[in-house]
Amino acid sequence: MAILSILIFPGFLFLAFYGTVFEFIDRKVYARLQNRKGPPWYQPIADFIKLLGKETIVPNEANRTVFLLLPVVTVAAVTTAFLSVPIWSTQAAMPFSGDMIVVLVLLTICPLTFFIAGWNSSSLYSTIGSQRVLTQLFAYEVPLLMSLIGPAILTGSWSLSEIAAFYVDKPLFALFNLPGFVVAILAGQGKLERVPFDTPDAETEIVAGAFTEYSGRPYAFFRLAIDMELVVLPAIFGAVFIPIFSANLFVGFALFVVKTVVILLVLTAIRAITARLRIEQMVKFCWMFLVPLALLQILINLFAKGLI
Repeated sequence: MAILSILIFPGFLFLAFYGTVFEFIDRKVYARLQNRKGPPWYQPIADFIKLLGKETIVPNEANRTVFLLLPVVTVAAVTTAFLSVPIWSTQAAMPFSGDMIVVLVLLTICPLTFFIAGWNSSSLYSTIGSQRVLTQLFAYEVPLLMSLIGPAILTGSWSLSEIAAFYVDKPLFALFNLPGFVVAILAGQGKLERVPFDTPDAETEIVAGAFTEYSGRPYAFFRLAIDMELVVLPAIFGAVFIPIFSANLFVGFALFVVKTVVILLVLTAIRAITARLRIEQMVKFCWMFLVPLALLQILINLFAKGLI
């Protein structure tokens, strides 16, 4: 049963498929907001299959083992993180005490592998992109963690399943988390390296950033991991900040789809209506605005905890 959960549902195969669906929705809505037609529904899958068939080229200066292993590590980290996120009910597939911290650590592996991938490629563009990845990590990671600490403090638990169950039982307390939800959305946009925080892979400046030297299957799995992460973050935000679940399997799964798609559309709208920030502007924004707002969220939750 555990093997099926890891490999099929809600594990790798489901997450990979849902990630490609999210990529299509994101690209289609983004295109329509720009008065363009956008790609057909099968484009993300076609791109993945096309990349699988392309030649894999490893730079002479790069460590071949590290170069080829990093995409696999990234996909594995994102898949493992997803198993602890509540989907159709408040109970995750593989919950345990403190799983929220472990999930955040697993998701931190992604930018770290991006950084190592760019640095190991020994390319000027890749090096610049990897440096930007690491710089942004120090900017958004703190407010993102703080935005989730507040709801956890009010709940008295570090388990995503227990946090979700608490707010289902006491839905009015979820209103105290609105500032944190705003911080999580904006910090999450930075974690996903999307406009206006897409300086690590700004194609008009540094080609493909840390992935400039990647091609074929390794690049396909990096792209897949990014699509999967685009699912995992909205799933976490939906479980913590939008505590709407159902005991019925099909209704609960439908609510999961609705919540994650709504959050995706918000992220897409931000991407469409904003322009790229410079790296120092991104760091300044996170530390001057998002961190104080996240701190306010923690103070609000400490006050609300006294009302329980």
